[in-house]
Amino acid sequence: MLKLGIVGLPNVGKSTLFKAITNKQVDIQNYPFTTIEPNVGVVAVPDERVDALAMLSDSARKIYTTIEFFDIAGLVKGASQGEGLGNKFLANIREVDAIAHVVRVFPDNGITHVHNRVDPTDDISIINTELELADLESKEKRADKSNRGKDLPPLNLLSDKKVIYVFNVSEKQLSENWQPDEKLKSAIGSADYIILSTPFELLLSESTQDEKKEYLAEFNIKESGLDALIKKSYHTLGLLTFLTTGEDETRAWTARIGDLIPKAARAIHTDFEKLFIRADVINWKTLLEIGGWIDAKSKGMIKTVGRDYVIQEGDVVEIKI
Repeated sequence: MLKLGIVGLPNVGKSTLFKAITNKQVDIQNYPFTTIEPNVGVVAVPDERVDALAMLSDSARKIYTTIEFFDIAGLVKGASQGEGLGNKFLANIREVDAIAHVVRVFPDNGITHVHNRVDPTDDISIINTELELADLESKEKRADKSNRGKDLPPLNLLSDKKVIYVFNVSEKQLSENWQPDEKLKSAIGSADYIILSTPFELLLSESTQDEKKEYLAEFNIKESGLDALIKKSYHTLGLLTFLTTGEDETRAWTARIGDLIPKAARAIHTDFEKLFIRADVINWKTLLEIGGWIDAKSKGMIKTVGRDYVIQEGDVVEIKI
């Protein structure tokens, strides 16, 4: 399961975002062998393809891919030297696949900024510096052990983690279509970012589907910021989704872009990679347009592929072992 750590300075909106996330938490019984702690929320990756294919196959259940969100303690300047909850903060970051870095953009005199001013570019610099300082310490410790003749595994550097910046704006800024300026864009470089308002996200997470549609339409937004963050995480980490469908279930699975199909099939069962013989494959949209697996097969639209096939986004597969 993909693990995303929510980080940021104190009072930037992390707790509100995490509350919105936990309000969307899925029934963990569908995802065995996962232990959920109070600071972890598991949410489904929104996927209209699962819904459409489940209807086509009259599936008994639908299972989406999921993401674990870790609410990591707020960082303060000097965390790399143990300030605040520094060591705990840094250890938790090492466990996640990517970082959702919440950056405060909203002005609010009632919520104190830890540095008494709202400066998103400077806030980003502080956290990046702390990660780099912690990495420097790790490198120095590694060099010391190497000099004593000890072979060690590769370093898990914090500054190598993929980052998605979450610009937390006010509802007023959201309605005015706030966008980062050139200075802020320069600070994040080529990293992905999303723009959301955490109070608005919390409102959406507590609303019915009809209410949610109304609120999104009011702000002229196609999807919630949380849904955008989930999708952006897949893009940032170079992941894709393929699917299986039938009467028992329609399910989304995760693979890496460029994976050969036997390796991708490990998501379904770890033995599938070595037992793989061939697979039948069709794009989900083509399958829907034709109207079902049997009709697609009769029309020659389903490809039979071997071990050298590279899995594609939106493939519907049937693995033969």
